[in-house]
Amino acid sequence: MVVIDVLNEPGGMDLLANRYGLRKVPVLAKGDQYAIGQMLDPFAKLAGLPMPGAGRLSPEQLYKKYELVFACGQRLARQFPADRFRERVIPHRERLIRTLCYHVFRIGEAFLETWAGAEYGAKIADNEPPKSLISGDDIARYGASVWARYEVWWEALDDRALSKVLKTYYGDTGAHQVFERVTWHSAQHCRQLAAVLERMNIKPDQPLTPSDLAGLPLPDRLWE
Repeated sequence: MVVIDVLNEPGGMDLLANRYGLRKVPVLAKGDQYAIGQMLDPFAKLAGLPMPGAGRLSPEQLYKKYELVFACGQRLARQFPADRFRERVIPHRERLIRTLCYHVFRIGEAFLETWAGAEYGAKIADNEPPKSLISGDDIARYGASVWARYEVWWEALDDRALSKVLKTYYGDTGAHQVFERVTWHSAQHCRQLAAVLERMNIKPDQPLTPSDLAGLPLPDRLWE
């Protein structure tokens, strides 16, 4: 297996774009076939691994997990000192702490937009926070407002199986699978924020526990 770090290996992103017409990672490529790693089922199929969907959490279980993730993201965002909020998350990547805090909640907001009819495009959750969101408190309040929308959505939801098919940049996909993806995606970034706080010698306020994360198909490493 050849692993190409497209962020740091010269020509890596050009190879991905020129051969497969892609500009989004992770991607598993085998000959002329590829699978985008945002969805684990086709990724596992191409890799010849057991399909991860067999033990998938129910939509209700995911909703409860995501509530924990949103609450954690708000606590962690509030802990970052104002004078360090625009530092890089890690030195060799451009994303700022402020942007990553916002991204935790923007991922979830993008799912609600997709449920309402938008396409989950490659950049739908990657935008920068509005200029009005200056501090960790600002972004935590934004996160709380997004979760309030989730509560309204879930209360009014008839399709509790999330059987609806959504349009995404990795193909038409069942809403249950997309909801699983956004849940673990936000959870992974909460893990990263906790690690950044520890690097600053700040004890994270109630980070996600193994029990909170149980059943989510998270990467083993923080910076996958």
